[in-house]
Amino acid sequence: MNKEWSEMNKKIQALLGKEATYKDGIELLIKLRNDLFEQITQIVNGYPLQAFYQMPYANADGYHSKTLSYSIWHIFRIEDIVAHTLIAGDEQILMAGDYRKKIGSPIITTGNELKGQEIAEFSKKLDIRVLYEYAKEVMLSTNSLLTNLKYSQMKAKYSDADKKRLIESGCVSPDENARWLIDYWCGKDICGLIKMPFSRHWIMHVEAMLRIKNKLCKIARKGVDPIAYCGFSCNHCFLSEWCGSCRTEYNVCSFATQYEDKRCPNAVCCMEKNIDGCYECSELEDCTKGFYTPDNDGAASAKAQAMFIRKCGKKAFLEVHDKLHERFDFAKTQEILGQDMNEGLKILEREYNK
Repeated sequence: MNKEWSEMNKKIQALLGKEATYKDGIELLIKLRNDLFEQITQIVNGYPLQAFYQMPYANADGYHSKTLSYSIWHIFRIEDIVAHTLIAGDEQILMAGDYRKKIGSPIITTGNELKGQEIAEFSKKLDIRVLYEYAKEVMLSTNSLLTNLKYSQMKAKYSDADKKRLIESGCVSPDENARWLIDYWCGKDICGLIKMPFSRHWIMHVEAMLRIKNKLCKIARKGVDPIAYCGFSCNHCFLSEWCGSCRTEYNVCSFATQYEDKRCPNAVCCMEKNIDGCYECSELEDCTKGFYTPDNDGAASAKAQAMFIRKCGKKAFLEVHDKLHERFDFAKTQEILGQDMNEGLKILEREYNK
């Protein structure tokens, strides 16, 4: 489990256990949920549609054996059911917003009953953008619920009548892999539900999603040139696990994602000129497109690296970065090279000739 999220979750559970710190616990919980949801947002905004129904760990034992779409559906169906049908006793977001039809889902359940290829086929049917809208609305609705819950309600228990309501809602499959959820939820008090479906459950599935997308990026990058159009080394970039590179559909370069079509102007320009990268362009030193925008912190270092590639080649460039990254992390390396493009080029040359 991610150490930062795990430590935050432990602190939340301790804070929720005492009336004097309960509100602090709720505030920290909402912060954790927002941080986790940002991970989901980056995945939804950064990856191609086919990523959401791929199962790179199909035969594994764990949450990462699912798909990205399934994971989002599962997290927020459980939360929607628990928050509204069980705790608030009102209408679920799925029904209130007619989301099932808009998402394209053939089910209203949590999806626990689905196995193997069923998960992939189910995932293909979902409109990921609408699913994301649903997830966000559920999250915000639950955040509001959490804010309004009082410490005195934390020990509230559930009865056979509550179990009956859940069964009659049809939101939990009678399949043996799903029906246990009803007894599990109703066996907890409200504080227990907050600690699992609304927090730890998120952590486990978001971590699984990160494993899935990292694997998909690794697959996408296999055999692909590790040098970006602008001159950066994808092998050494801090986004290397997140990004499939600007030469694939799994491009989540921090610069490309600023644009609605997720295409960096440098990559677009190179493709239009039919060149391998900016290092083949005669206008490189004076270019102000995309990553080379003068007020961009990385402009000088990117140009220095592209200039070095033009002069010494890609193999030399990767060798130099291997040397630099034995001593410095990505940020420090870029800082060293980014003081001035010509000075950055000299540093790379000196490093290569050592």
